[in-house]
Amino acid sequence: MKDTRFHELITLIGKPERFTYPFYYEPHPLSCLASKKLQEYLSKQLSWRDELSKGKMFGVLVVEDKESRLGFLAAYSGLLLGRNDHSFFVPAVFDSLSLDGHFKKEEKKIDAITKKITNLLSSKSYDDAVKKSELLREALKKDIDAYFLEVKASKLIRDTKRKESLSISKEEHQLLIKESQFMKAELKRKKKRALEEQALADRDKNAIEMEISRLKQLRKTASDELQHWLFSQYVMLNAKKEMRDLLSIFADTKQKVPPAGAGDCCAPKLLQYAYLNDFRPIAMAEFWWGASPKNELRRHLGFYPACRGKCLPILNHMLEGLDVEKPRISSNQASLSIETVYEDEWLKVVNKPSGMITVRGKTMGLSLEEILQEQAKGEIFIVHRLDMDTSGLIVVAKSLEVYRSLQKQFSLREVKKRYVALLQGHMSKPSKGRIDLPLRADPLDRPYQKVDALGKKAITEYEILSTEGDLTRIALYPLTGRTHQLRVHCAHADGLGVPILGDRLYGESSSRLYLHAEEIEFTHPKLNKKMKFFKKGEF
Repeated sequence: MKDTRFHELITLIGKPERFTYPFYYEPHPLSCLASKKLQEYLSKQLSWRDELSKGKMFGVLVVEDKESRLGFLAAYSGLLLGRNDHSFFVPAVFDSLSLDGHFKKEEKKIDAITKKITNLLSSKSYDDAVKKSELLREALKKDIDAYFLEVKASKLIRDTKRKESLSISKEEHQLLIKESQFMKAELKRKKKRALEEQALADRDKNAIEMEISRLKQLRKTASDELQHWLFSQYVMLNAKKEMRDLLSIFADTKQKVPPAGAGDCCAPKLLQYAYLNDFRPIAMAEFWWGASPKNELRRHLGFYPACRGKCLPILNHMLEGLDVEKPRISSNQASLSIETVYEDEWLKVVNKPSGMITVRGKTMGLSLEEILQEQAKGEIFIVHRLDMDTSGLIVVAKSLEVYRSLQKQFSLREVKKRYVALLQGHMSKPSKGRIDLPLRADPLDRPYQKVDALGKKAITEYEILSTEGDLTRIALYPLTGRTHQLRVHCAHADGLGVPILGDRLYGESSSRLYLHAEEIEFTHPKLNKKMKFFKKGEF
């Protein structure tokens, strides 16, 4: 029987030598062709138009079947129109939506508990009990406050009598003491009676709240058990036909447990279906369809890597047995020659090439830090960082003392920096201005940054320098130093609305990211004078 999810590709395009590294890649021409065919299909689904316009990630996996025919599989992330069984696409790894399945049955039980909680919270008996409790609390407080004022007034009268009377008899003195003691004791008695009356009045309210608390704990336990069961049903294959469920896969990670939605992204769905049906994976790509989310940057039809928070542990397992491309590193990485712009006995300023990470990492090749340490034959201190894709000036300290002094200048925002960038288009903004968009990291998809009102303050000033055909040359002055600040501030609709040329994360890939830190100014920690350095970018 023909597989209706295998869409044949008729092409003379050569196959790649290795399978796509899903977290950093340029789409292979076969993946581009498959994506185009999927996009043509999506454009014809008129009944999906409203849903698709909101934005969704789609993926394609180019495969070979048993007869060596070339084709592709298609998938979408999560649900589409509340379903995971559209015939053109591969199914979910596990179908939790089956109405007679364990998940739905247990979900109904949890929903029933939620309904009980809601009914109790909105019930007349609970509302009456809360009002009764609040009214009594106010009345008792009013009574105690009034008596407390009476106690203070009586004390004032007694103190006045003691001061104004030349002589007070022993009997009068004892009466004043007894009055004071009585009133203090009566205040305590009033407070005790108030607590007793309040406890009696709260009895009905507390009983309902205890039941609500019990139901919430019952719901949490049931929900945790169901989530644990659900993750155990996602049994992921790899090319060796080895199986591991999500609980096992994420047990080795920092978070220990799978995040919600793990296993439902495009890449795991595609690979799982390919392995189950003996298709050989050739190449893979994912693209965004529709409007960009408010807090993220997604271009319609733009290609994106798999998310790291949900997919990295899963794909590390699922890709075993495939000959996978190594992460693409810029050709600059091959050259270990770092240009020194300035150097003295205390510090140096160097020009970092695009494509090189600033400090040592786990998987992205040699870092600027490692190269400079090797050259110095000793310890050096990187004062600040640039993104791997950004080129430009970096200050390096030769001692901890100088490092701390320069770090303090950065933290006090006394260091001035100027970047130059090429934007991929023309912007409808004033020629000069300020961008104020707070940012936060996306914990499930690092290193992406999101615009978030509750994020860290991020401010950039800008100035248009020139327009060159379809490109805009711009100067950027960051007043804060957030990760990817300039890239997001340029690309986001509430910023400049035009991505930097070559921005593979927030725009479109090119030969490099056209962003360069060309000028930096700071106070020399030892010479105690302003130092300004300039290095023109190579674009």
